Amino acid sequence: MAAQIIVSYRTPADPKAFDKHYFETHVPLAWKIPGVRKYQVSRGPVITPAGPSPFHLIATLTFDNLAAIQSAFGSPEGQAALADVQKFATGGVEMNFFEAGEV
Repeated sequence: MAAQIIVSYRTPADPKAFDKHYFETHVPLAWKIPGVRKYQVSRGPVITPAGPSPFHLIATLTFDNLAAIQSAFGSPEGQAALADVQKFATGGVEMNFFEAGEV
């Protein structure tokens, strides 16, 4: 069963600087994390049924299972990606891990 990480980035102080760093620096770092099978990001505004969301960007990374996620973030590449988040996520970030299944 696959497992996913949902990373929700709140609106940063400087959205343009966030986007530049995220796509030019963070995405290449994140792709180096061992075990990443799929990497998706939201495009355009993140909205809710009630209107605007407090989130600027949402990323979904897919791994084989939860053990692969735990191993990935214990790796040097995972640690580098986690450390990089502090450099650009000025609005705050939420990370959630879970096993994913189709219904």
